[in-house]
Amino acid sequence: MKKGIYWLASYPKSGNTWFRILLANILNGTNTPLNLDNLDGSMASSRAWINNALGFDSTYLSDDELDQLRPAIYSWYAKQDTKINYHKIHDAYTYIDTAEPLIPASGCLGAIYIVRNPLDVAISFAHHSNISIDMMIELMGHPSLAVPIDINRHKQLRQKLLSWSHHVNSWKSASAINVLVLRYEDMLLAPFETFKKGIAFLNVDVSDADLQRAIDNTSFNKLQQQEIEKGFKEKSRVANRFFRKGIAGDWENTLTATQVDKLIRDHGEVMYQHGYLDQHYRPVRI
Repeated sequence: MKKGIYWLASYPKSGNTWFRILLANILNGTNTPLNLDNLDGSMASSRAWINNALGFDSTYLSDDELDQLRPAIYSWYAKQDTKINYHKIHDAYTYIDTAEPLIPASGCLGAIYIVRNPLDVAISFAHHSNISIDMMIELMGHPSLAVPIDINRHKQLRQKLLSWSHHVNSWKSASAINVLVLRYEDMLLAPFETFKKGIAFLNVDVSDADLQRAIDNTSFNKLQQQEIEKGFKEKSRVANRFFRKGIAGDWENTLTATQVDKLIRDHGEVMYQHGYLDQHYRPVRI
């Protein structure tokens, strides 16, 4: 297919922005890092993007009414586009009242789902939201969690995240579309192999040299420096920065034993499935 949508999906603070930036650097074809605020592809929950399709201010509609319209809007965009587009999404793969998926198969070329150790997600998401880690751990275990908080509603639609485990499982079981699951930790530890697998899934033709250049141009240090020098419009209004640490295993130096135990009780089965726990359900150092 020459047009349609690929979705870059993840739970918040799990790596899909990084993947999106790397992809943009590849598609842009320049040797120097792309400006962070020049990324193509609106986020699925962007109110401005939804307003453009509707032709009126979506704040006149309720969250439930907008969810009813979103599948048709995404299908419409896929038909209107003259090329393949890539859009970031944090929503879980949910269904609206008619049992129709929020992300329709029509016009969808596939989705890359990036999963990250929830022990690290809890820390990063807490900083991003400017709340305590304990509160974030509680929220991540809530089966009906939805964002954003009120101060961002003028920019973002409601996004049903559900619990961390429900979020992961929702995308893994999305049988109506083609889904590739990548681990954030593998993006850090084996970037060339992991990104090459993801780029191949998207049917993007890139040489090994150009892929390595894009990886180098989107290293965490360079992204962090860009944000310091030029800012980044996707940074939360309540956070100091978007690119904070970008590491795996921060939980070992940050979380208490009680916090680790709570996350394992809430998400142990899914953590084990993705290699974050050993056979005794103890955290694995990656």
